[in-house]
Amino acid sequence: TILPVETNRKAKQSKRMNMLRFSVQPSNFVRETVQGDVDAPQHDSGSGTSGYVLLLSVQIIFLIVYAVFVRYDDELLPKSEETIQEDEGDSFEKKHVPSYPHFQDIHVMIFVGFAFLMTFLKKYGFSATGFNLFLAALVVQWAIIARGIFDIEDGYIKISLDDIIGADIAAAAVLISMGAMLGRTTPIQLLFMGLIEIIVFAANEHLQVEMMSVNDVGGSITVHAFGAYFGLAVSFMMRPRADQNGAGKLEGSSYTSDVFAMVGTLFLWIFWPSFNSALLDGADQERAILNTYLALAACTVTTFVVSAIVSHENKLDMVHIQNSTLAGGVAVGSVCNLLIGPHGAILIGVIAGIVSVVGYRYLTPILTSKLRIHDTCGVNNLHGMPAVISAIFSAIYASLANKEDYKDSLTDIFPAMSYANSTMALSHNTTEVIGGFGRSSLHQGGYQMAAIALTILIAIVSGIVTGLFLKSPSMRKLEKEEHHDDSICWETPSPHTA
Repeated sequence: TILPVETNRKAKQSKRMNMLRFSVQPSNFVRETVQGDVDAPQHDSGSGTSGYVLLLSVQIIFLIVYAVFVRYDDELLPKSEETIQEDEGDSFEKKHVPSYPHFQDIHVMIFVGFAFLMTFLKKYGFSATGFNLFLAALVVQWAIIARGIFDIEDGYIKISLDDIIGADIAAAAVLISMGAMLGRTTPIQLLFMGLIEIIVFAANEHLQVEMMSVNDVGGSITVHAFGAYFGLAVSFMMRPRADQNGAGKLEGSSYTSDVFAMVGTLFLWIFWPSFNSALLDGADQERAILNTYLALAACTVTTFVVSAIVSHENKLDMVHIQNSTLAGGVAVGSVCNLLIGPHGAILIGVIAGIVSVVGYRYLTPILTSKLRIHDTCGVNNLHGMPAVISAIFSAIYASLANKEDYKDSLTDIFPAMSYANSTMALSHNTTEVIGGFGRSSLHQGGYQMAAIALTILIAIVSGIVTGLFLKSPSMRKLEKEEHHDDSICWETPSPHTA
C-alpha cells in the first residue's frame, strides 16, 4: 500500500519522536520520582544541588585565599631599566622559559595519560576522564597553597613555573589514590579525599625532602608510594561486606575500553622521562632522562615476556601491558639522577617489570579475597611495589656515593652530606658547601630507607582516617550495584545501559 505524502510525513515524524524518546535519558544528578513509575529504580549521584554548591564554595574559598595570600614570584614582576640591564646576561633563558616543555609534558600526563589509563572499565569512561579532570583541577589549586605554606616569603606564597610543576606532581598522588577506588566513590567523596590527601602529602614531602634531605627527584617515595598506600588504606576502610566482596557486574573491560586505556599508557610512557627530570637541570637532568628512558624500555620488554609466561595459554594480558610497562619509570624515580649506569637503569626496569606483572597475576587476587582490599586499577603493582624497589636502590646507591665519582655535585644531590658549619668543614680539610648535616654515605642510605618506611606509615594512617570520614553516615555512599556505572552521575546515551 502506498501512503499519501502527508500520512508518510507524519509516520516519519512519529518514528523520529519515538527514537528521541528512547535515546535521551533524564539527568541522574537529582533524584526524581516519576508518577506512575514508582517502582522504577532511582539513583542519585551522591551530590545533588547541595553537593555542587559545596564544590562552588570550595572554589570561592580558593579565590579568597589566592587574593589575600598568593603573589607572583619576584622574578615574574615587571622590572626597571636598571634591573633589565643587570639581568641582560641571562635574558635569553628568561625569555625562553626552559622548564615550560617539561611542564607541558607533565600536564599531558596528568590530564590525558592518567585519565585515559582509567578508561578500561567498560561503563565508566565518562567518569574516568571527567572526574580525573575535575579532581586534578581542584587539587592543583589546593596543592599550591598547601606546599606554599612551607615556603612563605614576606607573608605571601610566591608562585612561579616550578610551583605549578610541583602542583601537577602533587595531583599525581591524588589520582593514584583515586585509581585504587575507581568506580566506587561519589564526586563529593573524591572532593574531600583530595583536600585531605594534599595536606598530608605536602607535609610528608616537606618532611622527606627538606627536613630529612632525601633524594627523590622522580617522586617514587613521596608521590607514588604515598598515593598508592593512601588509596589502598582508604579502600580498605570502605571495603564492602564480606558477602559483597566479589567484583561488581560492571567491573570489567571491553575491547574498545581497553584500546582507550592503552592510549593513556602510551602518553604516560612517552612523557615519563620529563616527569622524573622536571625539577633538575644540567647534567643531572640529562642523566635522569637517559636512566628513565632505559628503565622504561627494559621494563616494557620484560613485561611482555613475563605476561606471556604467567597468563592463560601463554597469551598476553592487556592489564599487564597497560600498567606494568610503566613500572620501570616508577622504580627508577628515586635514583634517576644518580650514577647508576645504563646497565643499572636496565636492571631496575627488568626487576620492576617482573614484580609488577607477578603482582597483578597473583597478589591482587589475594588482597581482594583475603584482606578485602579492593584495588580497582592495581596501584599497588604499578606504583606501590615499584616505589619500594626504587627506595631500596636509592639506599644502595646513596651508600656508595663518594666525592671521587660525583665531584662537586655530590652535595648538590645529597645536601645533607655537606658539613654543618665551617668549623666542621675545616676539620676535614675541605671547603665543601656548608649547611648540611655532615652525613656519611652510609647514613644517607639509611635515611633513604627510613623515608619509604615513614611515607608508607603516614600514608596508611592518614588513609585510614580519611576512609573513616568518607564512610561516615552523613556521606552518601554508592551501593555495590551502582559501582563502575557512569549513569549514576552522568547523562548517558541509551546504548550505555547494561
